[in-house]
Amino acid sequence: MLSRARRLHPALCRILCPTPPPAHHPAPLPHWSVLSQTPKPFPLLRRHLLSPPPPPSPTPPEKSRPPAKVSSDLPAVNSNGLCPGCGIVMQSADPSLPGFFSLPSPKSPDYRARLAPVTADDTGISASLKSGQLREGQGSLGVGEAAATTTNKENKVVVCARCHSLRHYGVVKRPEAEPLLPDFDFIAAAGPRLASPSGARSLVLLLADASDFDGSFPRAVARLVAAAGEAHHADWKHGAPANLPRALLVVTKLDLLPTPSLSPDDVHAWAHSRARAGAGADLRLAGLHLVSATRGWGVRDLLDHVRQLSGPRGNVWAVGARNVGKSTLLNAIARCSGIEGRPTLTEAPVPGTTLDVIQVDGVLGSQAKLFDTPGLLHGHQLTSRLTREEQKLVRVSKEMRPRTFRIKIGQCVHIGGLVRLDIEELTVGSIYVTVWASPLVPLHMGKTENAAMMIKDHFGLQLQPPIGQDRVNELGKWVRKEFKVSGNSWDANSTDIAIAGLGWFGIGLKGEAVLGLWTYDGVDVVARNSLVHERATIFEEAGFTVSKIVSQADSMANRLKNTKKTNKKGNKANSFPSPDPESLNHDAAIDA
Repeated sequence: MLSRARRLHPALCRILCPTPPPAHHPAPLPHWSVLSQTPKPFPLLRRHLLSPPPPPSPTPPEKSRPPAKVSSDLPAVNSNGLCPGCGIVMQSADPSLPGFFSLPSPKSPDYRARLAPVTADDTGISASLKSGQLREGQGSLGVGEAAATTTNKENKVVVCARCHSLRHYGVVKRPEAEPLLPDFDFIAAAGPRLASPSGARSLVLLLADASDFDGSFPRAVARLVAAAGEAHHADWKHGAPANLPRALLVVTKLDLLPTPSLSPDDVHAWAHSRARAGAGADLRLAGLHLVSATRGWGVRDLLDHVRQLSGPRGNVWAVGARNVGKSTLLNAIARCSGIEGRPTLTEAPVPGTTLDVIQVDGVLGSQAKLFDTPGLLHGHQLTSRLTREEQKLVRVSKEMRPRTFRIKIGQCVHIGGLVRLDIEELTVGSIYVTVWASPLVPLHMGKTENAAMMIKDHFGLQLQPPIGQDRVNELGKWVRKEFKVSGNSWDANSTDIAIAGLGWFGIGLKGEAVLGLWTYDGVDVVARNSLVHERATIFEEAGFTVSKIVSQADSMANRLKNTKKTNKKGNKANSFPSPDPESLNHDAAIDA
């Protein structure tokens, strides 16, 4: 089974079972050590004095080797070199392909030397400064002493151009190269390893976003772990050697939830029930952790538990959807474990940052291995259909705040141009609807009978995303899903209607209701128990919510209206008949 996994994913084979070089060949050098392995320009003086004189030879003696020169024609990066930030194979041949790495240009050994400070007593210093011959320390130090004062070059992490752009600018350097990136299937790559009854112990960290639990939870991987555990559980009970893969649920980005109003025990029980609902009742979790990598909440407890479950030789896999925070969490774990040097995994608020399996060394100790895997592409999430600019509007980056509407039958609520919730039937007079989503996405409350006009006139303009009216038809077909909800109190939300990749509606009522939710075909929408029971203290009014997007769209619409009015007035003025020149002259004569 292991050989099958190696054939399915070569990168996994390189990490798990690296092949040593043959004994009669020297080990290949890494690509960053090409410049540092240049021969020394001159032999040591002590070795020259202690060595015996060379024997007489009929051939003339060889000339002393001149100082080595760094060639400007640097070779391409070795194909075995992997980017420590994203895991892709690095290359320096084609900038348009993924993994491009620009080799550093050769520099003089004394390029860091600074010019000496200019004082009033220095005479004739202008000529030396212009010629570049005056260096710091040359007035009082010898050549060897001046060379000893230069600082060594710091060891920096060498990453590909894509990771460099993501780290420093938060954007992809070449968006046209993104379709060329390799796809990753965790089930095909590591599935045979998890299903094999022999081998090292396997521990899978199932990561889920607290603000989008049902949309980001890796259901397929959780079902695989549950099936493998059930298959070998009987052998393990009878004492036979069996590799029981264990699963640890990790809820990330806990700081995005309104934590003062939540109880950790309630969130713990809620997340456990949602995981079993997504993967099935056969899923046996070895533990559940609520963490925030940016604030360090729960990272130490998670590290201790992972070390305990993995053992001295186990394999630990961090698995989750794109932009769930795997690399950020593993970097936080590395800092918490006291690993030497800074973490190298690339962190960026861009989906699909990690491109291949990366082994994080020195975290678990002994021979246990920790792997960061690429994010799983969930087609049922709305974010998988949005552009980079649209994803920035949907992404939740701060603590979520409630926006509550009190609406009646025949009214609806829009979340941008992505979702609409209709109140179709009610046994009571009104219902409370609380929107939990990014504050950058504008909302609108109005009559359901005007929904068609809203799609035609405001989707892509006042209601974004999508950005632009042309993008509306590109997202798919507009479909309806029906939900029947009930509640026993007006003071708290009883039911959530969650939209994968966007957020959720919190429903609060004392009675029963029939709701119709409209969104694009293929987007996953589920009804669940309420996560956050509170609602806003000040309710939203009918119409558009106050936001920058709405104000910009309104100002643009007003400019277009004013332009049309100006054109109409100009056309009317041009359409009037011109007066007779003779009548003008006659009137002028009378006035005179």
